Amino acid sequence: MSQLLASKLNQGLSPRQFVESMTKNEDAFSSWYNQFQWNDAELEEFYESLNNRDDLRCLIIAADWCGDVVRNVPVVFQAMEKAGIPTEVLIMEQHLDLMDQHLTMGGRAIPVVLFTDTGGHLLGKWGARPKHVQEVMNAFKAANPDREAPDYQEKITVARQEMGRRYGEDTGYQTIILQEIRDILSGV
Repeated sequence: MSQLLASKLNQGLSPRQFVESMTKNEDAFSSWYNQFQWNDAELEEFYESLNNRDDLRCLIIAADWCGDVVRNVPVVFQAMEKAGIPTEVLIMEQHLDLMDQHLTMGGRAIPVVLFTDTGGHLLGKWGARPKHVQEVMNAFKAANPDREAPDYQEKITVARQEMGRRYGEDTGYQTIILQEIRDILSGV
């Protein structure tokens, strides 16, 4: 991951500014943020241990209209706050150049969480969804490459329903995100 993102550092919104600027889904976002709990002491200790490092930065490509952002970014905010990692949000529509360097199967899926060093060198990335949820979209896209097919909308609706089912109605998915990000940060 030799990409250099130095030009994007200090160009985004702080987590607080992002929430305050939301015009869509603010209540749902805040609800997921407030429901967050550290259910795994080892994970919490891992994130706390990152406070000893001052070489990491977190950039999140996001937009308030996206359901995956509403569910997943509150978890990332909580983790980065615990870790003491400076975090900023880059609104997708204002940073399409960066978004288009981090497509998921050729599409603009958000959030994309990018971890860099202080010089902006990309160290790792996560997103847009937990792997067990993303599997549904991967399978859908592989089976339905033609967005103009007459049954495309019907099939993507079914895929989105399955993704929602895999997220679940409670916060269990949040621990999975914490684990996936821990796995990334453990290697940097």
